Amino acid sequence: MCRNIRPLNNFAPPATRDEVRSAALQYVRKVSGATKPSQANQAAFDHAVEHIAQITQELLDTLVTSAPPKDREVEAAKAKARSAARFAG
Repeated sequence: MCRNIRPLNNFAPPATRDEVRSAALQYVRKVSGATKPSQANQAAFDHAVEHIAQITQELLDTLVTSAPPKDREVEAAKAKARSAARFAG
């Protein structure tokens, strides 16, 4: 999985539309192998991003879990600590 795509399910507050679109954009970039498509492929690229964002939002809206929602700030602090430990030294 692309490192820039973060889990979006079961957070308080829920994932925003921008977060979902950003994940879709990263996915399309990874699959297409292009960070910026050519003019000839721009429409197909944009369509894929919008379609995947829509499907992703639908998925997030229908997933069910019994676990309590994770706090975004706590999870971000954990990730920052892991990163600091990984790159220390």
